[in-house]
Amino acid sequence: MDQSSAQKEIARLRREIKKHDRLYYELARPEISDGEYDLLMQRLIELEKQHPGLVLPDSPTQRVAGKPLPGFTQVKHPTPMLSLDNTYNEDDLREFDQRVCKGLTGQSYRYVVELKIDGVAVALFYRQGLLEYGATRGDGVRGDDITANLKTIRSIPLSIDASESELEVRGEVYLSKKEFARLNDIKQQEGQAVFANPRNAAAGSLKQLDPRAVAQRKLSIFVYGMGRPPGNLDQHYQAMKFMKDLGFKVNPNIGLCQDISQVIDYCNRWEQKRDDLDYEIDGMVVKLDTYAQQRQLGATSHSPRWAIAYKFPARQAATILRSVEFSLGRTGVVTPVANLEPVQLSGSIVSRATLHNDDELKRKDLHYGDTVIIEKAGEIIPQVVRVVIEKRNKKAGPVVMPQNCPVCHAPLKRLEGEVAWRCGNVSCPAQVKGRIEHFASRGAMDIDGLGPAVVELLVTQELITDFGDLYDLRKADLLPLERMGEKSADNLITAIEKSKGNPFWRVVYSLGIIHVGTQAARELAKRFEDMDSLASAGCQEISKIYGLGPAVGQSVENFFRNPHNLKVLEKLKRAGVRMKSDSSTGHGGAFSGMTVVLTGGLESYTREQAAELIISQGGNIGSAVSKKTSLVLAGSEPGSKYDKARALGVTVIDEREFIRMVKGL
Repeated sequence: MDQSSAQKEIARLRREIKKHDRLYYELARPEISDGEYDLLMQRLIELEKQHPGLVLPDSPTQRVAGKPLPGFTQVKHPTPMLSLDNTYNEDDLREFDQRVCKGLTGQSYRYVVELKIDGVAVALFYRQGLLEYGATRGDGVRGDDITANLKTIRSIPLSIDASESELEVRGEVYLSKKEFARLNDIKQQEGQAVFANPRNAAAGSLKQLDPRAVAQRKLSIFVYGMGRPPGNLDQHYQAMKFMKDLGFKVNPNIGLCQDISQVIDYCNRWEQKRDDLDYEIDGMVVKLDTYAQQRQLGATSHSPRWAIAYKFPARQAATILRSVEFSLGRTGVVTPVANLEPVQLSGSIVSRATLHNDDELKRKDLHYGDTVIIEKAGEIIPQVVRVVIEKRNKKAGPVVMPQNCPVCHAPLKRLEGEVAWRCGNVSCPAQVKGRIEHFASRGAMDIDGLGPAVVELLVTQELITDFGDLYDLRKADLLPLERMGEKSADNLITAIEKSKGNPFWRVVYSLGIIHVGTQAARELAKRFEDMDSLASAGCQEISKIYGLGPAVGQSVENFFRNPHNLKVLEKLKRAGVRMKSDSSTGHGGAFSGMTVVLTGGLESYTREQAAELIISQGGNIGSAVSKKTSLVLAGSEPGSKYDKARALGVTVIDEREFIRMVKGL
């Protein structure tokens, strides 16, 4: 491709990726699958490598820096980032309103009320439309320059179409409840200390010196204001729309209230609804809407007089610690779990809470029968916060970690640098079951009918010792099992056999390598043509892959150094499980050289499965219809892509024709 053609294609890909970033991260209305998005990004990366002179600072490929930072420098905020005074009840809110009323001497006014996101405040500075730097709040006057880390957050635009030569936008970086749970699950598997709450996780992530590690955390942001709003904006509510139109992610739950009674009603409503959100809020922020009135009231040395934070009361409950159960995960980490006297908390009955690890047990000095205070971390995981010492029975015994595995009784070990105790026996039944359940799970090998109950029977009856043994199972092995009839046995054998043809990335994900989720597995499958080349790759090589980092690289390297894992892989190879990347097996397939666009719903496949089939047979997935599109696969209720294909004369096929092509009929 010549320079001119490459420039046009690169510009098109950047527009497409930026559009889909906004649809996904800001509007929550994705139009393409993750696989289709990955193809766009991979194509852009390849073209920019071939034409380095065309790389621009706001290209989507420039979000993740290639190496760790030596440290953080400090920057001065153009306008101080003041903190807000806190209020905790309705009376305090009414007193705030009285001060506002007195300061405005008879003027009419209204309030904007926003959710108080429990995250980390940052400032984003744009010059001539390009993100120049981003910084933490710090002491309000100076903050740390964390530009490289903020660029990894896909809901932060790297460039904006603004007429202002300079614009400072402020927002709150946060971690969703779902992502918080995922990160803590990984940390427990690794034997590391878990995050106490989503806010701590977000703050810790932004202080990482390696942006590649930050990119793995999937942080988000809601913007809430500007340092100096443009002169043509008179009201804060108007400014929020202005920022949204520029491409920033603005929280949609903004209330416009005419008096303090409406403010209180709005705050009370969200205090009841906060559990419905996938992110943590710890209160509401109340602001005067009109900028002229804000300037009239002014600020103290530390906080504005025209705004206040209404903090929700802490949601905790007291209960009794009845016993402690030591559970074992698939990576061998032993986690203490408290069995509690059932108590109402945050709208549900809580009877269990995590105690995290041995260090936490010692720090809290837990004894059996203690009265404990519990709360929900990130409104998801109940945890014990502290002990009410004055209520302790003097005869109560302390809670201590066992010295042996609670399942196989092998000695527990604590590796240097870890907080967790692990069972080092790779044949421990609990670990074996956990690894097999993950291997068979939806999103991995997706073996229908192989749930926890069946895995339990197979391991207990010693029919399998690892997931590689699944492919040696015969119908005669299954029939003697409890509740396993002829049809169930046939279906399970068929599902196991079918899984051999799964895409290479699913096989990589199914291995259960720590840090390797579905996205990382896709990237690895694109980079390495087969399992052998992946196994021989070192940490350094893997760490350089876009979107991955040293944590993934080290974890993959450790996995393939383990002799037990290599033996299991040999079983998979002998069984005929796909060990090559889809791209290496796709040349000459039914869709070789074609660009296929998908629209509408399919009956036999999900869109992602259909995309995988097309890629495995040599095709590429397009996100939009153009004259260069080879085929459009139209399912039920196709969208505008179908109409555009007809208008351009692009061939359109239905699902029946697609299946025929896949099968070579």
